[in-house]
Amino acid sequence: MSALRRSVISFGIIGVLATATHVAVFAALVEMGKVAPVVASVPAFLAALLLSYFANHYWTFGARGAHATHMPRYTAVSILGLGLNTAITYGVVDVLGWWYGVALAAVVLIVPAVTFLLNRNWTYAKVEA
Repeated sequence: MSALRRSVISFGIIGVLATATHVAVFAALVEMGKVAPVVASVPAFLAALLLSYFANHYWTFGARGAHATHMPRYTAVSILGLGLNTAITYGVVDVLGWWYGVALAAVVLIVPAVTFLLNRNWTYAKVEA
């Protein structure tokens, strides 16, 4: 298996695990902690971000150390992904007036591809050839 294919697969697996982490933390805080959903979304996002950062750092991109460089870049890419998610959803649902499922499909296809490429070519540019 090529290094690129392996990286794409591991990035996808970690994305699923990070999503599950986000859902679990969010639901636990809302249901058991009685935390407001908007407030609960912040620690849920941060937990998913930390899991995905460290898993992708070591497994997907094979990085060692350099957290002072990689973590801020990875965080910036993740926030950009959140903004892209929001922009796509707004454009498809609010501007075009289409069903939200179309927006969700576009988000699922576009955001992971964009964030993978940005992380591969910017966050970890010197790690993976």
